[in-house]
Amino acid sequence: MKHLIAGLLLASAPFLTTAAVDDAQLKTAFAQVGLNVSSIADSTVPGLLQVMTDRGLFFATKDGSHLIEGQVYDLKNKVLVNEEILKVVRKAGIADLNGTVIEFKAPKEKYAVHVFTDISCGYCRKLHSELQSYLDAGITVRYLAFPRGGLESDTFNSLQSVWCAKDKQKAMNEAKGGAEIAAAKCDSPVAKQFELGHSFGINGTPAIILPDGSIIPGYQSAAQLQQALAQLPKS
Repeated sequence: MKHLIAGLLLASAPFLTTAAVDDAQLKTAFAQVGLNVSSIADSTVPGLLQVMTDRGLFFATKDGSHLIEGQVYDLKNKVLVNEEILKVVRKAGIADLNGTVIEFKAPKEKYAVHVFTDISCGYCRKLHSELQSYLDAGITVRYLAFPRGGLESDTFNSLQSVWCAKDKQKAMNEAKGGAEIAAAKCDSPVAKQFELGHSFGINGTPAIILPDGSIIPGYQSAAQLQQALAQLPKS
């Protein structure tokens, strides 16, 4: 662990005082350094607030004088504070968008995972080519869109066409197989899913979210994923 906390003074903040600031003031300060705040709450670290932004989790002092970026480790309980917070955030965020996923359901479902995916990603295609092995292992796969090129990219347009297709599973199969799919536009959830992934700190695909909110970055075989799922605490 190279460092626990890297501090960044909010020199542009208009309220560098010793008094506690309100949410609106803190949001303004974060905006001045290019961060859009989605939620603010007390953290488990005394004296610090946990702040969720469009670029992930940050901490701030309650007087608004310092923004803190980095990993915070709880020495008493021996857990990474950031990850414990993000597990809760990921579960809640995914629950809000669960009706917008493209699901491939296991006939004998034991687990369900959410996978942030892109069309042109090689390991995303590899995972999808082995989809039957996940389903056979009782793992339902629910796809969320994450166009790595951003919201103005060709991959965004491709993913939008998949989500706007009449038969979304068929379109996903074709797209992951490298076939051209018919261009389509609709009020798709692709942008919201992409922004959600960014707020989770995702910057590559595939990114697999487990039922407890933990994340596995990158490809996992069905056997590897099944092993990881079996090790989760029973809820």
